[in-house]
Amino acid sequence: MKTEGQQWAGTTYGNGWMHKWLIRMLRYIDTRVLYTFVAVFVIPVCLLLNPSRSIAYRYFRRRIGYGRLKSAWKTYVNHCLFGQVVIDKFAMYAGKKFDVQIENYEQFQSLATRKEGFVQLSAHIGNYEIAGYSLISRDKAFNALVFAGEKDSVMQNRNRMFADTNIKMIAIRPDMSHLFEIDKALAGGEIVSMPADRINGSPKNIEHDFLGAKARFPLGPFSIATMRELDVLAVNVMKTSLGSYKIYVTPLFYDKGASRQEQIKQLSKAYVAELEKRVRQYPAQWYNYFEFWQEG
Repeated sequence: MKTEGQQWAGTTYGNGWMHKWLIRMLRYIDTRVLYTFVAVFVIPVCLLLNPSRSIAYRYFRRRIGYGRLKSAWKTYVNHCLFGQVVIDKFAMYAGKKFDVQIENYEQFQSLATRKEGFVQLSAHIGNYEIAGYSLISRDKAFNALVFAGEKDSVMQNRNRMFADTNIKMIAIRPDMSHLFEIDKALAGGEIVSMPADRINGSPKNIEHDFLGAKARFPLGPFSIATMRELDVLAVNVMKTSLGSYKIYVTPLFYDKGASRQEQIKQLSKAYVAELEKRVRQYPAQWYNYFEFWQEG
């Protein structure tokens, strides 16, 4: 989690040794055992030491509109769910399976069979990584943007999980060289998946009303999609029970005949509207632990 005054690190907590032992444990024990351990022993300590508690509390109080007691309780629930999502990721590395339902899967399949490439936009809600193991195209390469500084143990497990799929990873680098890889992939009719809810220090952003207040979103994902007037899907993967997830596939429409600036405005507005819909549907699965809104 990010602390106040710091930039988001973009890496999974822990070192390679911890990750390996967690995977080994999950091969033999039920995920619910770790869920309970984290909820009882880990989360209370995190709430005491990490400023994410006040950020999450303000989110529930100001943006969702809960009362004081409910906001405090939901702050705890939110951190427990985040812990479950991290455990679930390593559980998949350990070979465990989850029940996954996909809404509007035909939208993904339709675009995957076309010659042209398309863009898939995600957010830091739910557990998007599961989409990489469920939305698989045999006809198109699927390029997922990932943080270049992620732990080697996580990247190795991702590569192993993706070995039998058509998925490749594009590392986001400070020199912006990943933009050339993205352009090459889209020019070749491939799929590019990227998050569209974190600026990560970029000065290029677009502002929208989101959950009742102004918030800034990165301009890059919308600019990339409209540069080639590509079709765009919003994909959000939400935890629906201890062992189940639901993937929401939603087409994002914009006028491809409009000016470039207007296209970006329309597409980003459609994305923000879909994101707000899912956040209101699953308010406890919002995992942006920094000051997201432009207010005091």
